[in-house]
Amino acid sequence: MKIVKLETFATEFVAFVRATADTGDFGWGQVSTYNADITTEVFHRQIAPHALGRDALDFADTLVLIAEREHKYPGSYLRRAMTGLDTALWDLRGRLEEKPVVSLLGGTPGKLRAYASSMRRDISPQDEALRFVKLRDTFGFNAFKWRVGAECGRDKDEWAGRTEEVVPVVSKALGDGIDKLVDGNSGFSPKRAIEVGHLLQDNGIGHFEEPCPYWEYEQTAEVRANLTLDVAGGEQDCEYPTWARMIEKQSVDIMQPDVMYMGGIHRTLEVCRMAQVAGLPITPHAANLSMVTMCTMHLLKAIPNAGKYLELSIEGLEYYPWQEGLFLGNPYGVENGHVTVPDAPGWGIEINPDWLARASYRASNLD
Repeated sequence: MKIVKLETFATEFVAFVRATADTGDFGWGQVSTYNADITTEVFHRQIAPHALGRDALDFADTLVLIAEREHKYPGSYLRRAMTGLDTALWDLRGRLEEKPVVSLLGGTPGKLRAYASSMRRDISPQDEALRFVKLRDTFGFNAFKWRVGAECGRDKDEWAGRTEEVVPVVSKALGDGIDKLVDGNSGFSPKRAIEVGHLLQDNGIGHFEEPCPYWEYEQTAEVRANLTLDVAGGEQDCEYPTWARMIEKQSVDIMQPDVMYMGGIHRTLEVCRMAQVAGLPITPHAANLSMVTMCTMHLLKAIPNAGKYLELSIEGLEYYPWQEGLFLGNPYGVENGHVTVPDAPGWGIEINPDWLARASYRASNLD
């Protein structure tokens, strides 16, 4: 079964991929979000030419081939574009075999614990606490993550004193029996991160994500060595040597690959295997409600070193207006703090035809 057609449906923020085989069977995937229109250009120029005519079901080597053929262009955009091919072909195989992707990976569909993940720093500590408590009481979440510092902030806060205020205010509002996580988004020097880490520990927070610039693995290792809570990171990393360095430097307690930044399921599975050998759990990054969260759900129900929960963004159209109308129905419904990995073939998700009709269309064909 050969790949004969690769199509993209794109906006600036998100782009879906349809892969079609010579039998007429097809599958849906997605390139990574943000600058997705640029990524689709990479897809058609640097991914599709190497994939067309290749096996649609046994495609792990095709991904390796693409990396070899495009060896002068390593890094984020190539991996983000590869993800569109990888995720579409997993969906194609699932549809063909009438199995969910999680089953193809050796796992089972069903319930999966989620943590409610805030993306906002423009919100007051009191308002953040109020919406968390509402989510706890309405949907049964028992784990939450919120933001401290400023993104790549060089030790400056979003506004003066916010970190010192938001940590105790939100933690106290949530109360006992709740897993509490915070994200620094590369915001701190080691000295400041350690100070913030002690504040977190004193307030019952057990997870400190990306405390230092993510590319400075030695800095993150220094923070980890001086704290007792879990230090997490890796969401931005997309090349195997950087993961090996992270492990070698003992930078983190929890590894956080993003399926769509990494280049898809096949490449993320390799990072999961590296983490397993090192004795580390995987709690992936999945910071919006595009297909990245569904792909991550299938992954977490299949790997042996899955972390305690799925990241589930709580931000709606006010924050992410581009999420409107992506799918038919609500694939991310929450009940008692859990989402459900579907048992339908492939990813078990249906892209909205109306959204596709409005998107910019492009196709690469074998002929």
